[in-house]
Formats: sequence, structure tokens, C-alpha cells
Amino acid sequence: MRKNYCLAGLDIGDVAPDPLVQFDRWFHEARQSDLPDWMEVNAMTLATASSDGTVTSRIVLLKGVEESKFVFYTNYGSVKGQHLQQNPRVSLCFFWPHLERQVLIDGVAAKVSRQRSEQYFHSRPRESQVGAWTSAQSSVVDGRDVLQQRYQELTNQFNGDVVPLPDQWGGYEVTADRIEFWQGRPSRLHDRIQYRRDQDQWEIQRLSP
Repeated sequence: MRKNYCLAGLDIGDVAPDPLVQFDRWFHEARQSDLPDWMEVNAMTLATASSDGTVTSRIVLLKGVEESKFVFYTNYGSVKGQHLQQNPRVSLCFFWPHLERQVLIDGVAAKVSRQRSEQYFHSRPRESQVGAWTSAQSSVVDGRDVLQQRYQELTNQFNGDVVPLPDQWGGYEVTADRIEFWQGRPSRLHDRIQYRRDQDQWEIQRLSP
């Protein structure tokens, strides 16, 4: 299982001075119209760590880059939510195999306002809103039938009413202090361009593959 990457190259002279501009450029290039339905270009690996150093990772969906911050939504009581309460440092990774590209983002996560969470929550399908009430994410559950029964009870309870935002659900925004753009190249000599924040400036460097 070996692939030789050869689609494109990347040099410091190719990238924007601002990594958020460069991310937007690559993100839009990743959103090709002929992609298969299963490929979600806004899917990203989110790695978190607890206060004792236990690291976990999972796939979440980017829901926007707002005010230069990467935004996602989740259950605050989940493992990731518990980790972020103990240790706000996170790492994000996007992988776009059809372009042979990755973007790696290190930074600090903070909760968005309840108003922003509520606005996004009510933009979701109603079924997803009820689902957020149904699941105590990451907790042990006796079986799928328990979830399905709870979902039906809540569907009946909220019938005809606006589904309120659960207290335990909302958004996070990640402020990056390092962003790396990775372009696959032949012979594993990949191009890696790193932006590292230095106060209010971004320092741009090439990294060895």
C-alpha cells in the first residue's frame, strides 16, 4: 500500500502572507463539484488531551472560520468537552487525499457564546436537534433501543414546539498559533510550509519532510 504523490508542489512564494487566506484558498480548491457524496472536505481530526496527558482523537466537522477562528459544535459533556475544560490546547488535521494535501492546526479552544450556539443549533435539521437532547454523549448506554425510545419520547414532547438549545450543547472556536500546509511530493520529499504566530505577526518557514 504505497502511493507516490505527484499532483502539485508548494513553496513559500506560493502561499498567502496570512494563513487564514491560504486555508480559505485550499478549502475552496478541495470543494470540487465532482467529489463523491461520502467525502466531506470539512471533516477534520480533533485531538484533545486531559489534564493527566491522556490523548484522544476523533473526526468532527468544521462549521465555519469566523473572525479567524475555526468553529465546531459538540456536546460539552462528551470526552472532548471534558478534556477541553481541563486543557484547552487542541490540534486539528484536515486530509484531502484527492489533492494530496493536509492542513495541520495547533491552537487553543474556547466556547462560543450561547447566542451563537443557539443560532447554529436552530439551523440544523429538527431530527438533529432532537438527537442532541437524546444523547448524553460518551456515556455508557445499555442498547440502541434505549436511544430510540428516548428519541421518540422527546419527539413527542417537542411536537409542534421549537426545540430549545440543550445546556450541554454548543460551539467551540479554535484560535491557531501554528498552521502547516502539507503537499505530497514524489520520493516522500513532501512540501511543508509552516506559519507560526509571533505576537501579532505570522512567521513563515519551510519544514523538512
